[in-house]
Amino acid sequence: MAMTIKEIKVKCKDLALGYEDNEEEGVVAFGGKLDVRPPYQREFIYGDKERDAVIHTIYNNWPLNVMYWADNSDGTFEIIDGQQRTISICQYINGDFPYEFKFFENVKDPKERAKVEDYELTIYICSGTNDEKLKWFETINIAGKQLNPQELLNATFPGPFLTDAKKRFSKNNCPAYRIGGKHLLTGTPIRQDYLRTALKWICAAQGISQIKEYMGKHQGDADALELYNYFQNVVTWALGKFNITKRKSIMQGLDWGTLYEKYHADKSLDKADLDKKISVLLKDSEVTSRKGIIPYILSGDERYLGLRTFGEDIREAVYEEQNGICPICGEHFDICEMEADHIIPWSKGGKTIKDNCQMLCLHCNRTKSNK
Repeated sequence: MAMTIKEIKVKCKDLALGYEDNEEEGVVAFGGKLDVRPPYQREFIYGDKERDAVIHTIYNNWPLNVMYWADNSDGTFEIIDGQQRTISICQYINGDFPYEFKFFENVKDPKERAKVEDYELTIYICSGTNDEKLKWFETINIAGKQLNPQELLNATFPGPFLTDAKKRFSKNNCPAYRIGGKHLLTGTPIRQDYLRTALKWICAAQGISQIKEYMGKHQGDADALELYNYFQNVVTWALGKFNITKRKSIMQGLDWGTLYEKYHADKSLDKADLDKKISVLLKDSEVTSRKGIIPYILSGDERYLGLRTFGEDIREAVYEEQNGICPICGEHFDICEMEADHIIPWSKGGKTIKDNCQMLCLHCNRTKSNK
């Protein structure tokens, strides 16, 4: 059946009916029929100013933005967009905070109470398949605060796996954060950054090309223990090989999943030895990519280091001194047909200075090996 969208009106007093915030267990409203915090929703982040603005709008009978619900086909609904406005309304009516120094229960004037209780919210309800709902979420987010890619995937694959995964990866001070993820990962748990990173790592390890494939395969799993255990293995290895107290700035945000898969079986890697090598490279002015130091130490690939290159002024000066002659093949070339090369390579102590520069033709430079 094709997706359908219909408009309904809901009074604030009906929305707040049966409102309960059970934190980890979820938030419900609308007589228990509305899931206010489904898997893809962010945590409640409104501050006092934004929350009060919602109530101020209602008291003045100004229009609030349209809210979006998804029909679960069993008489219940879940919020697609409008979570924070919904929680603000429900919390106010239920006496969780005052507006203009007065709690709602102390508003005695029936006309004033009716301004809030009878205020009608415009709700668009979507019915359709998971894929159709996902497309709708994406469309909605073009004009509003965007859900990130992982939040959109969470919308498509709710279930026990995702519920457990969010407990481990998507809460402030969650287990993934506490075991060391805070040192290695960028972003924040509540925006699904930790969960998305863990999923990327395990997908790469298992040869799975897309996160949605892994989530679809494990949607009905009782828990996310496989994912968490793999994440824990990666973090434990990284923190066991590198000194996080000194090196967080160059460790955070690396692709630790790939590094773990390639190098965790190498028993020769010694933490103290690795730290000495890092220290040397951090002092080397030729190295411009500090984030590439650890991948370089593990792989030996100098491209990770972003080594300094010769500027145009040096290239032109050396070209003139050589009269355009390549010192290896002895042929003459235009400057655009030549490349600047370190006479003594960086790996043997060579610096990016004029006295260590020679201009080679493309062929000779690209076939030349370090000497």
